[in-house]
Amino acid sequence: MLISTILSIMNYLDAVKKSLLLLLIFISLDPVVIFAQDVQSQAIKFGRVLNLIDNFYVDTTNVNKLTEHAISELLSTLDPHSVYISKDEVAEMNQPLEGNFEGIGISFNIFQDTLMVMTTIPGGPSESVGLKPGDRIVKVNEKVIVGIGLKNQEVFKLLRGDKGTRVNLVIIRKGEKAPLDFTIIRDKIPIFSVDASFLLNKETAYIKLNKFAATTISEYQEAMKSLSAKAKIKNLVLDLRGNGGGFLGAAYDLANQFLEENKLIVYTEGIHSPRRDYLSTTRGDFIQGNLIILIDEGSASASEIVSGAIQDWDRGVLIGRRSFGKGLVQQPFSLNDGSVIRLTTAHYYTPAGRNIQKPYKDDIKNYRNEYLKRYEKGEMFSKDSISLPDSLMMKTLVTKRKVYAGGGIMPDIFIPMDTSMYYRYFNNLVRKNVLFPFVVGFIDKNRELIKAKYKSFDDFKLNFHVDDQEMEELIKAGEKEKVKRDDESLKVSGVIIARQIRALVAREIYNSGSYYQIMIEDDKEVEKALEILSNQHDFNRYLNK
Repeated sequence: MLISTILSIMNYLDAVKKSLLLLLIFISLDPVVIFAQDVQSQAIKFGRVLNLIDNFYVDTTNVNKLTEHAISELLSTLDPHSVYISKDEVAEMNQPLEGNFEGIGISFNIFQDTLMVMTTIPGGPSESVGLKPGDRIVKVNEKVIVGIGLKNQEVFKLLRGDKGTRVNLVIIRKGEKAPLDFTIIRDKIPIFSVDASFLLNKETAYIKLNKFAATTISEYQEAMKSLSAKAKIKNLVLDLRGNGGGFLGAAYDLANQFLEENKLIVYTEGIHSPRRDYLSTTRGDFIQGNLIILIDEGSASASEIVSGAIQDWDRGVLIGRRSFGKGLVQQPFSLNDGSVIRLTTAHYYTPAGRNIQKPYKDDIKNYRNEYLKRYEKGEMFSKDSISLPDSLMMKTLVTKRKVYAGGGIMPDIFIPMDTSMYYRYFNNLVRKNVLFPFVVGFIDKNRELIKAKYKSFDDFKLNFHVDDQEMEELIKAGEKEKVKRDDESLKVSGVIIARQIRALVAREIYNSGSYYQIMIEDDKEVEKALEILSNQHDFNRYLNK
């Protein structure tokens, strides 16, 4: 009996050993386990390298900087949008998309080596204590900042800070014999997504977005509410030119305003990220009116999500030039020291299944120079110069129009870039930093006169003109910076320069939206939008309806 019991136990233990052996073999063959072991092995290897450098390298080293550089280089080999953000850069990088920063609430310019207040943000802490446009800030917390070669980044460090903290300023103001002291309590300062919103005519609204941030949808809705109170809006021109994107959620929220319920807006998918569909959930505020979206080579990411959804559902007409071509989604991951990596975790696809990411595998370094390649190929000037292979062709979901994947969103109406030789003089004035400082000086001399003469922006827009004397002063300022006078070019570019001056003056004296109201006076994309909106048949024709 005892012997049989012992044999049973031995057989049982043998079976257990075999099971454990099979389990170990199974685990060792599991790709996930193998990969995890490989990652751990490589992490140990890298740690060993750092230890060797720290203990034996011939010169003094900074292990922190070495590690950060190694991480940055590693991410740069994956794709163009996976990046490392140091602890010090995290807050600064997040501010534009969070929709606010903490500071005193001014826009400024460094004019003649002096910090000059251009505008105070309405309701902000500077306006509240009586700081005014045109004031020169000469001291910040007892530090003299005049004549020291001040740079913009230094200004940010001096004036931004935690909400509730104090900053003491000494300013010089025209008409005041002695400097004035101000104590300002820093507060949250909004960063707006909507650059401009106004009526193009009695039926057509225009809204320009510069990014897709946490506050974008509320800003858009407020803009539409305000414009709807002034007119019955039948058409909307949404300007996404130069909009580099932002939050995917903000893009989803905006597209949701234009589509009926249960329409796919975008979906994301990656090896480690199962497919996720983003469907419109409720009826938007503008699902029936005519919609036009303006895009160009600077429209990327979230701008392309909105544009792609509208195009794929044949909901609106896209005007402009081929968009940037960013179809990758980044997710932030915090590291132990407060730094962050933004890692690409998925591709995003338009409702028709288009992946609009332009190629980057062959040479990531050239990826960002692709804009120049488009220019050299003539793509900015002729739609025929754009390569659209049949293998990338797809069809829209309603009227079955041809659309393409593999490198941005191609608009329905192509508008070439205007690079007339007559723009050369104007471009030189801008490039040599002549134009804007001239305008700052002009505003400084004439601010109160302009405000007194033109009581409203509409009055200014209609009646303010740049005279010959002011143009001559600008030309002389250009000559001092070796921008040679070009009378032939000025016959055309003089009109452009005068418009730019009017727009910049309006922006600083009235509001940022007034700048765009002047600049669209000769905007080819806006002109085309108004042309096709004037005839419903033409608008529908572009959608094959």
